[in-house]
Amino acid sequence: MCSSDLVEMIRDGGVIAYPTDSCFALGCRLGNRDGMDRIRAIRQLDERHHFTMMCLDFAQLGQFAMVSNSIFRALKASTPGPFTFILPATKEVPRKMMNPKKRTVGVRIPDHVVVQALLEELGEPLVSSTLLLPDSEDPQEPLTQGWEIKERLDNVLDAVLDSADCGTEPTTVIDLSGDEPEIIR
Repeated sequence: MCSSDLVEMIRDGGVIAYPTDSCFALGCRLGNRDGMDRIRAIRQLDERHHFTMMCLDFAQLGQFAMVSNSIFRALKASTPGPFTFILPATKEVPRKMMNPKKRTVGVRIPDHVVVQALLEELGEPLVSSTLLLPDSEDPQEPLTQGWEIKERLDNVLDAVLDSADCGTEPTTVIDLSGDEPEIIR
């Protein structure tokens, strides 16, 4: 499948598994409620699960998260890379994507050439969740092999993007929405 076909699939409501610099993730288009429900079902998560917005760059991230000068410097030093940052959400973020009490959103800029190319062609962030499966031997151990993901999830995904180059650890999640940074994972 070529990248333009994959992008069209995402735009048409598809859910994909794709490699990142940290590990594989599940993703769908921003605003795709059915796709988010499918991801929750695959991971057996409830409605309270918070998704991450996988962004191409700071310009895209800035559309969805409020970033002060001091936070920008911290993000600049850590991105692109395997970090998810929880920041105050802008009005552009759909309510289903943000923490209802804190009005925050998780954002990330990955350091993976395949994901960067996909995000560039898509022209918008991917709504994402780390590919952790509850029925695995170790539910905290992410899947990192495209062939295994295809074998296990082919019936519930629209595509598996495999570049044979993927990290093996979930992202570090840092909450920067309060007075002090807090490491969540």
